[in-house]
Amino acid sequence: MLEVNEYFDGKVKSIAFQTATLPATVGVMAPGNYEFDTSKKEVMTVVSGQLTVKLPGEEAWQDFQPGDSFTVAAGQVFHLQIAVDSAYLCTYE
Repeated sequence: MLEVNEYFDGKVKSIAFQTATLPATVGVMAPGNYEFDTSKKEVMTVVSGQLTVKLPGEEAWQDFQPGDSFTVAAGQVFHLQIAVDSAYLCTYE
């Protein structure tokens, strides 16, 4: 069954589903600055747009383009700066 999630006053929306091997979400983010925490290990892949990310323990921001992925361990906080509407796929382990 699909589950729709909405965050940050509707600026981030995702649909949760089960892949053949892992739970996942596919979503979109409107321009803005966001902070997320993880309860499971997450692997996020950019589908369109650009995600500018400050990963846990890092000082520098990194840009991720369509096709790029990054991983955040469980129990961590990461920050995103979104300049244009962007889409992502995230799997959870």
